[in-house]
Amino acid sequence: MTTQSSFITHLVELRSRVLKALASVLVIFMALAYWAQDLYGILAAPLVATIPEGASMIATSVASPFFAPFKLTMVLSFFIAIPYVLYQIWGFIAPGLYRNEKKLVAPLLLSSTLLFYSGMAFAYFVVFPLAFSFFAAVAPDDVLISPDISEYLSFVLKIFFAFGVAFEIPVAIILMCWTGMTTPDQLRAKRSHVIVAAFVVGMLLTPPDVISQVLLAIPMWFLFEVGVVVGGWYTKNARRDQDPDDEVSMDPKPEEEKNN
Repeated sequence: MTTQSSFITHLVELRSRVLKALASVLVIFMALAYWAQDLYGILAAPLVATIPEGASMIATSVASPFFAPFKLTMVLSFFIAIPYVLYQIWGFIAPGLYRNEKKLVAPLLLSSTLLFYSGMAFAYFVVFPLAFSFFAAVAPDDVLISPDISEYLSFVLKIFFAFGVAFEIPVAIILMCWTGMTTPDQLRAKRSHVIVAAFVVGMLLTPPDVISQVLLAIPMWFLFEVGVVVGGWYTKNARRDQDPDDEVSMDPKPEEEKNN
């Protein structure tokens, strides 16, 4: 097989897996579309529970009552489809990995999914009630709290994404330690810098309120410590089990390709 034909084969496989991933999102969206309004009601529950009696959410745009729930459903469909999307990614890259690399990547794909979901759950069940209660408490007495449904959706999606990405810190640390970019001892020596960086990132990724910033920075610090411990253990075991005679399972045969 020539280099060009091999490259085209990989492109065809990549196209197939991308289409499968997109199809999974579309199927989930079609299954959830009927309950779009109910899903938005669940998302708005933490805010509705904190606004004063007699107040309600509003729509400043004519089409917002229709588009906001469906936008939420589309984003939620992607979040639900993440395990299958990662499975397609794994299926594409796995043939080119060594056996010891497969032992690392497969658990990381699973753990990254769980950590992302954990970050979103932490935001919904912990951050939202505290932040919205704080906002309602500090609002002036002559201000009626009536959030716009589109603005609220944009706000919570940013929070979900920020916390989901922030909870991936252990995975990032394990990869950096495993590839030799850094070591657990070097990371421990820079702990004070990491703490400051966590609060800076919390300030940049969350809306301008102290509650959200602190509630993002503290878990980031904790996850950093977890990543350092697990990264040291994982890297030590991965390198101990590494077999220098491992061959990639797809056997690209570069020398034969050059001769052809």
